[in-house]
Amino acid sequence: MARSIGTSGKLTRARGGRGERIFRAAVTASALLVLLIVVGLGVDLAWESRQAIGRFGLGFLTSQHWDPVHQRFGALPYIFGTIITSLIAIALALFIGVGTALFLTELAPRRLRVPLATLVELLAAIPSVVYGLWGIFVLAPLLRTTVEPFLHDTLGFIPLFSGPQIGIGLLAGGVILGIMILPTVAAISRDVLRAVPLEQREAAYALGATRWEVIRGVVLPYARSGIFGAAILGLGRALGETIAVTMVIGGRAQITHSLFSLGYTIAAVIANEFTEATYPLYLASLFELGLILLAITMILNICARLLVWRITRGAPGAMTA
Repeated sequence: MARSIGTSGKLTRARGGRGERIFRAAVTASALLVLLIVVGLGVDLAWESRQAIGRFGLGFLTSQHWDPVHQRFGALPYIFGTIITSLIAIALALFIGVGTALFLTELAPRRLRVPLATLVELLAAIPSVVYGLWGIFVLAPLLRTTVEPFLHDTLGFIPLFSGPQIGIGLLAGGVILGIMILPTVAAISRDVLRAVPLEQREAAYALGATRWEVIRGVVLPYARSGIFGAAILGLGRALGETIAVTMVIGGRAQITHSLFSLGYTIAAVIANEFTEATYPLYLASLFELGLILLAITMILNICARLLVWRITRGAPGAMTA
């Protein structure tokens, strides 16, 4: 009997060991594949853009001229438009998304929480071209007739809110991006807030805290690392969004102080002009724009993660990776 059990145990360990090795090899290969895709993407973009890099050097990053006829290319207006619209988007999505998540987890009646959360998440399933059409026919007229005149009349002494109000432009691009990344920020923030231990809330209530004091002093501090993680994911999508922004930003490569002015983003110019690149230097310049967009995305993500690490260092529930 003992001999039989020993034999069975060896077989089980042998099967378990082989299965564990296969599983470890599979997940290791998956992780390496992701790393290879990212590295390969960067290397391929650098190789395809080598002609533009050799021709313009670092001047490509600081030049404002984009003139395919005279073969002069510079990325600065597109970098400016990409960063400004993404910052508007993340500010809008973070404010509304966290507010929505707090309402769904702390204030909404229980029977409404699931339907409302489902509706918010459904926003992520809407195609970007539909957002673009909505931006042209609804958002732009609303900005032109209501929001931009109000901002101009009340905050017009600030250069950001000066100039003619035409509806489309940097502000419209940022707002449409903010709406598009809102489901991501709201859904992740809601999950993070739901993960706050009930004991934390009950302890605060036992000390006589009000609901607002519990949210401000317990829930938000405990969940802030996850909320910043949601913001990072939203920012990553905002940087690369193309179609909807192209339809409402105006398509003018310029650096301006006013959010009401027309603009352009890196993703939009690549999508618009890739089929028009009729000679190698033109095509290489577009590839270099793609390389710059990849670099901006990685730099912002690294900076955001460093910021999260500094903010949440030593805090309860902080992310360790």
